[in-house]
Amino acid sequence: MGSMDLSLAGYAGLAAFVYIAGVIDAIAGGGGLITLPAYLAFGLPPALLLGTNKLASTMGVWVSTARYVRHIGARPREFAPMVIAALTASALGARAVLLLDPDWIRFMLLGALPVVALTTLGKRDFGKEDTSARFSPPALRRREIAVAAPIGAYDGFFGPGTGTFLAIGFSRVCGYNLLHATTRAKVINMTSNAAALATFLLAGRVSLKIGLAMGIVNIAGHWSGSHLAIKRGHAAIRPALLGICSLLFVKVAYDVFAR
Repeated sequence: MGSMDLSLAGYAGLAAFVYIAGVIDAIAGGGGLITLPAYLAFGLPPALLLGTNKLASTMGVWVSTARYVRHIGARPREFAPMVIAALTASALGARAVLLLDPDWIRFMLLGALPVVALTTLGKRDFGKEDTSARFSPPALRRREIAVAAPIGAYDGFFGPGTGTFLAIGFSRVCGYNLLHATTRAKVINMTSNAAALATFLLAGRVSLKIGLAMGIVNIAGHWSGSHLAIKRGHAAIRPALLGICSLLFVKVAYDVFAR
């Protein structure tokens, strides 16, 4: 299946990308848009790519999720309905890949991403105030599920930008400010990452040496990113979300037109 031998300089170079990705991922999601090309560039065999990246990213996202949840004073059990909805939909989305060609979703994203960025994140006060209190608790849970289920299905079917879409959806549909919306996105990411990592480990598709080393670096990145988001809130998260939307648009356009 291949291996990856890096010099000290190689580790340092890869670590720089992983750290930056961790910072961005903790704030707005989308860290894989940076780490996946970096691992390939530094020589990680494709067969080990997704599993190794998932090990490192899972280690990091646990740290940022714990910091966010503790900061907003949430109780973990209140996240259960949306997590179950997202995981169930993700499993269905993964099965749909066997029946449908996922290429069509790339074209859909090319049209949707600019609209999302301009109509939602283009508003300077988007996600600045928390207006979720206007909904009753049962109504809010239903709205969370309405966001988590379709984006969870997208995660299983295609995947890139899932955390970003969740944060935007929770803010737009549920009225959460961006910090609370990002917290909920991270909780779902954490559980879905853990499930995917277990699958990769059982299949032997993980470089433990690289994954654990980069996981420590990713933890540092997620700690820094979550610290920045908690300290600056909307001012840090909104531009990061715009940046990830732009980066995702470029990646999808490349995938479509560079064939």
